[in-house]
Amino acid sequence: MPEVQINIGGRTFEVSCQEGEEHFLQAAAKMLNDEASVLSQQIGRLPEARMLLMAGLMLADKTAGVQDKLVEVEAQLAAKIEELEALKSAPAPEPERVEVPVIPQNVHDTMAELAARAEALAGDIADKVQN
Repeated sequence: MPEVQINIGGRTFEVSCQEGEEHFLQAAAKMLNDEASVLSQQIGRLPEARMLLMAGLMLADKTAGVQDKLVEVEAQLAAKIEELEALKSAPAPEPERVEVPVIPQNVHDTMAELAARAEALAGDIADKVQN
């Protein structure tokens, strides 16, 4: 079992941990040291046991807050997953009917007649230009 030295509140402790868990122990010790530093700044020097107790309680309070938030976020996530599943299982919406305006036949006929007259006039003009 590896022995790890950690610093908390200006004091050094030697702690054993499982192989490969040194990083986690150092991270936990840093969090505890951060809380102990806050206590030292606010109160001053405390007996070791009291400092560790107070720092541990401060971390426990933060952890409880995070756990409450986690429960809330998990509930929100579950609601969103349920909503998503409901949307996935809902039948597809009916296709929208889109109506495109149609040009009335009499307008179409009138345009064809105008085009025929224009072509006839163009032909007359071409004949007059060649003569």
